[in-house]
Amino acid sequence: MRPYQEEAIAAVEDAIVAGRREILISMATGTGKTRTSIALMYRLLKHKRFRRILFLVDRKALGQQTSDALETTEIEGMLNFAQIYKVAGLEKKVPEAEDQVQVATVQSLIARVLNEPDPAKRPTPGTFDCIIVDEAHRGYTLDAELRESDIGFRNLDDYQSAYRQILDYFDAVTVALTATPALHTREIFGHPVFHYGYRQAVVEGYLNDHLPPKRITTALSEAGIHFEGGEEVEIVDTKTGQIDLFELPDDVPLDYDVADFNKRVYSEAFNRMVCRAIASEIPPGKPGKTLIFAARDAHADDIVRLLVEELEDEHGKQAVPHGMVMKITGNVDKADDLILKFKNDPYPKYVVTVDLLTTGVDVPTICNLVFVRRVKSRILYDQMIGRATRLCPEIGKEYFRIFDAVDLYAELQEMTDMRPVVVKPDVSLGQLVVDLENAGADDDKNWVAGQVIVRMRALAKRMDEETRESFVRQTGETPEAAMQRLSTQSGAELGAWLKAHPRAVELLERRPVGGGRNGDGVVVSNHEDELLRIEEIFGKNTTPEDYITGFERFVRENMNKVPALIAVTQRPRDLTRKELSELAGLLDEKNYSESMLRAAYGKARNADIAAHIIGFVRQAAIGDPLVPYATRVETAILKIEQSRSWTPKQKDWLRRIGRALKDKPVADPTLLDQGVFADRGGFRRISQEFDGELDNVLHAFNEAIWETPAA
Repeated sequence: MRPYQEEAIAAVEDAIVAGRREILISMATGTGKTRTSIALMYRLLKHKRFRRILFLVDRKALGQQTSDALETTEIEGMLNFAQIYKVAGLEKKVPEAEDQVQVATVQSLIARVLNEPDPAKRPTPGTFDCIIVDEAHRGYTLDAELRESDIGFRNLDDYQSAYRQILDYFDAVTVALTATPALHTREIFGHPVFHYGYRQAVVEGYLNDHLPPKRITTALSEAGIHFEGGEEVEIVDTKTGQIDLFELPDDVPLDYDVADFNKRVYSEAFNRMVCRAIASEIPPGKPGKTLIFAARDAHADDIVRLLVEELEDEHGKQAVPHGMVMKITGNVDKADDLILKFKNDPYPKYVVTVDLLTTGVDVPTICNLVFVRRVKSRILYDQMIGRATRLCPEIGKEYFRIFDAVDLYAELQEMTDMRPVVVKPDVSLGQLVVDLENAGADDDKNWVAGQVIVRMRALAKRMDEETRESFVRQTGETPEAAMQRLSTQSGAELGAWLKAHPRAVELLERRPVGGGRNGDGVVVSNHEDELLRIEEIFGKNTTPEDYITGFERFVRENMNKVPALIAVTQRPRDLTRKELSELAGLLDEKNYSESMLRAAYGKARNADIAAHIIGFVRQAAIGDPLVPYATRVETAILKIEQSRSWTPKQKDWLRRIGRALKDKPVADPTLLDQGVFADRGGFRRISQEFDGELDNVLHAFNEAIWETPAA
């Protein structure tokens, strides 16, 4: 186990001892949440703390991935978990008496718990006494659909997700794991008892970082797409594929910026330019695989077709065999088999998805991510980025690339990981009006009336001019004036107004041209496009020089305030892994990473130095020269060896420690309690070789690495 995984397990066990019933663990994507879960389950069962554990997932692919891991993860004496404990897989509806772990999807449990008429076939609330929830950021939203017959009117408390219904049904301690603990997740489980972030994992060598994203800019994405008033436009229904013609009113032009591309307006020319950029920047012979995020299933089909054409045009048909480019979405047959193919086989090298591959799927060879769709959730964005963070040394993967065709990175970069995600139940205005009629008490009517007004106001904002004029004719006032007046009236008065103006709801719900924000229609653009440039981006409206200046200013302003910065700049001899992790998290919040800084210095100052993040901080704070980190370590090893007489065995350990420091910076005792060092007895045993002076030796390594080189 890696040190942070052991810390996570210890934190869960401490919380259980303290009587916690809901426990949240936050670990970055790719840091081994499943492996940590397996070790945790082993300990909980071995020490008889729990009798039977449910491992809950939201997709069959993730459940199968977990089952496979249980059968391949060696626990003790060359035995894997499934050989030590009886595991019930996805196919088993109710665990047998001897089963100690069951892997199940939340959908299957809903069917077994809530929809099974025979009590004998239904699991009881005591079937499990511990539930481990994988990818806990999913599902905890107000997503349940309620039928009109279920309740007389709708109440927010009735919108319990499928996950929450399962957790409430079983009398069990719940341990939830996520890489992105959103507000709604924390409201259920509380704050994480353990957190291990992406930047920490990068600094400690467990995940790959990404280079500055490359923005793909075309003429249309820069200028937007414009339709003149009176122009005839095509609208495609995204559900049926039917194309209708619509003539815009003479005085109502349509304008779309890049945020709307592939969501509200579709341009084949734009998508072709993006695929041309992909073909140019990511040739078929380049190691690693590419994952492309499309807006919808039909859009994914188009990207596959266009990318094949552009790859063939750029590299020749012989370089693009059948199956090299593939769509893997929820609509394809045998999606799980295709995911395994993507992970294990040479082809496909380029995969286009929508949401199926955004979470939980482990394909270490992914080296490139391409965004051809906007997302508004930082949670979803972080999960998408997490598809490429895993290490893959067998193909020489040192980092991954992000290609951004829709200005997504700059828009989301300023958001925090903990940004709450608000998901509103998809209830139509017509249904809310029915709820208003059915609500009995005045308080209930007033409560539903508030929802009706909010929905009416949102719909009014997207009305086209023709529909707006019809509304005024029918009601005698503009939608804005009606909303303003009705918002101050009682639920009964609102109900009376709606009865008196029966067409008002119909007009508000009429889909405007282009489908509006929530409609199914997408405007088709036939405008020509061209690829303008592909450039690295360092933030919103930030040049490489501006990026460096901002970093240097941040370090200087905080170098005497923040403990981690004080340690790095003033006492590197005593620096610990914990302080380095704190520094990594602090800098990550400000979008300052080693790879981004290295690229910025390379662009702005022609100094592409493979320095460590500590080196960049010390350069900004005290003017230390930027020296490649590997060179610093080699120099330190030589200095330590020459500092005194060592026994042959001590010299061997010094070289081992030096090699480890190249991958795991900062020499402290925790470094020697992991990996091959742990196999040799760890810090305590190795210290005996140095007559109890190993702690001083590690301090000397830190000092030698970070001392200012001689001129």
